Amino acid sequence: MIERIQLLRNIGQFDSVSPPPQTSLTPFSLIYGENGRGKTTIAAVLRSLATNNPSLVTDRHRLGAQHPPHVVIGHAGGQSVFLNGAWTQPLPQVAIFDDAFVSANVCSGIELQTAHRQNLHELILGAQGVALNSTLQGHVTRIEEHNTRLRELSDAIPANARGPYKVDTYCSLEQDPAIDAKIQDAERRLAAARSADAIRQRPGFQEIGLPDFDFDAIDAVLDRSLPDLDAAAADRVRAHIAKLGRGGEGWVSDGMARIEPVSEGLDEEICPFCAQDLGRSDVIAHYRAYFSQAYEDLKSAIRQTGVSIRDTHAGDIPSAFERDIRTAAQAHEFWKDFADLPEIDVDTAAIARQWNAAREGVLEQLRAKAAAPLDRMALSPEVRQAVMDFRARIAEVAALSQRLGAVNARLDIVKEQAQADDLAALTNDLAKLKAQQARFDPTVMPHCDAYTAEKTAKAATETLRTQARAALDQYREQIFPAYETAINEYLRRFAASFRLGDVQSVNNRSGSSASYCVVINQQNVNVTADQGPSFRNTLSAGDRNTLALAFFFASLDQDPDLANKIVVIDDPMTSLDEHRTLRTREEIMALTARVQQVIMLSHSKSFLCNLWEQSDRNVSTALRINRAAVGSEITVWDVRNDSISEHDKRHELVRGYLQAADPDKERQIAAALRPILEAFMRVAYPEYFPPGTLLGPFLGLCEQRVGGNNEILSAGDIVELRALLGYANLFHHDTNPAWQTAAINDAELTDFAERALLFASRR
Repeated sequence: MIERIQLLRNIGQFDSVSPPPQTSLTPFSLIYGENGRGKTTIAAVLRSLATNNPSLVTDRHRLGAQHPPHVVIGHAGGQSVFLNGAWTQPLPQVAIFDDAFVSANVCSGIELQTAHRQNLHELILGAQGVALNSTLQGHVTRIEEHNTRLRELSDAIPANARGPYKVDTYCSLEQDPAIDAKIQDAERRLAAARSADAIRQRPGFQEIGLPDFDFDAIDAVLDRSLPDLDAAAADRVRAHIAKLGRGGEGWVSDGMARIEPVSEGLDEEICPFCAQDLGRSDVIAHYRAYFSQAYEDLKSAIRQTGVSIRDTHAGDIPSAFERDIRTAAQAHEFWKDFADLPEIDVDTAAIARQWNAAREGVLEQLRAKAAAPLDRMALSPEVRQAVMDFRARIAEVAALSQRLGAVNARLDIVKEQAQADDLAALTNDLAKLKAQQARFDPTVMPHCDAYTAEKTAKAATETLRTQARAALDQYREQIFPAYETAINEYLRRFAASFRLGDVQSVNNRSGSSASYCVVINQQNVNVTADQGPSFRNTLSAGDRNTLALAFFFASLDQDPDLANKIVVIDDPMTSLDEHRTLRTREEIMALTARVQQVIMLSHSKSFLCNLWEQSDRNVSTALRINRAAVGSEITVWDVRNDSISEHDKRHELVRGYLQAADPDKERQIAAALRPILEAFMRVAYPEYFPPGTLLGPFLGLCEQRVGGNNEILSAGDIVELRALLGYANLFHHDTNPAWQTAAINDAELTDFAERALLFASRR
């Protein structure tokens, strides 16, 4: 409970006011003040204390004051001091109805704006609903922060790395261990599609190879001799030929073909060189056996073997092989962009050297055999190794040819794909693969991971938002119908001619707001309509203020902590119709039993006096804001003095004088007699003495009717009234210009005072 306003300095009309202890506040406190004296300032100070909003105080800095506002409010929890633009301790349990409440929650003048309905939405929700809504809005705000952060993280990801992907899809790509191979394949297919015509016309790889050496055939020729030739004869022939020197065997062989018989039928033969008879030479017989047809066949075999080797391993054969290799290399260069090809790593120069060495070694051996056909020979180890080295090259080339030949099937597929593929689709596929590869680049991956983490956090916040919205919607479904019922009940109590309908919560882009319509003559009026019936032209100022009061009281009903509330009401009678004042007083008095404290501020004495008469004096206090020498001050208010009428005050003044004479009040007593009589006549004879009627003409009328059926006063009453009036006129400014100096006798005054009171008590 607020116990006392201890200090108001440099704020509004209050220069430096420290109200005395007698001005302490109680559970029911009335504060009277004329307009402009400082009531609204006190309400603003208390609203600032409740909301901890310093601007409500600082904005009312007293004009001309050198120092900032300084306020001290004493309450049950200690003191709340406003100094240096801040409260030491706010008091959130204070609820205030004032112009600020109306302007915030109902309307500004005749205008009902979006902000009013949004604030009303929070008012309807109450503390629990506002907490739920604040939780929801907190999640909404965090989602906006997530979105801002996501935009920043998105911008940090290089656009050229994303390729055709949106950021979300790009960051969700998974790492592919085979991405490099897929990119290579895609590049090849794209290149093939771009070169479809050239690919269609381009052949694949042709078979390539090297000729081999037939070791068995060569060895057989080298080892061949004349099996029927006697060994001794053969040795003798070789020995003789050896004596002949180089080419001797060929010379002898040629000579044997030139021996001719002496005559036909004779066995004698003549030497073609010396023309002697050869019949007696035993070596000739050996020559005949040596240089037989078998000998010729042997030489022919040696010669044919050599020719075969030359035909197979010499001439254009090595050049053709080199051409095959060049052709394969050219095909490889063309196809390498479209398929995965084996490398062509062939050292043709080395092959040529080894090939030539093997060929020449074998031919040299054959030439030696040809020179001595009957000598059994074999390939030398050197020649045999040269052939084996060459054979390794043969195997190498054969393996390469097999690998290249195996590629031809894939090249056929490339040709088919090149004809059928969509160039645009392949380009897009390649771009996607490269983007997927770039996604996990060390320079890109941290940005994507940060984006993904932020997106996950946003999803978690969205889940919380969904849960908070569900909780708030459930609460709204309960509270809004109850609030509509409460508002309409208060409107009924306030005797309002309208009701509210369709009170509900509406979500829009600017936030949640309350929607409602005014029901007049069972017709719904759209309060936000731009034309026709609306809030501005269907509700009077009194209606709008009544609606505001209904909102305020209904919101209090929804407060679960109502018993601890401090309710401050500032001038609820502004623009209220007279017939609603009684209902308003009744609701305020009923409220005092439900809350901890009610502080009532008003400029209407009669309204506050009526409340005072209904209040419990033991828990009630009345204060007054008066004009002081400088600004305003707060003092104790004597409500009773302002509660009784002037007629009652005059009666009390005269009765008091009759009980104990007071010379200082004699002239007041004398001046009060005529108004007492006039007031009595107006009440006793209202049909004959209406407002504005004077006693003189009234007495004339009474005299005219004496004794008749329509008699007003008896003759005795007329005489007595004239006597009383004659004395009272001595002290009335209208009948005696010197009324202020007319002599007064106590006994005479006492007599006429007693007679006037007696006359005014008749009928």
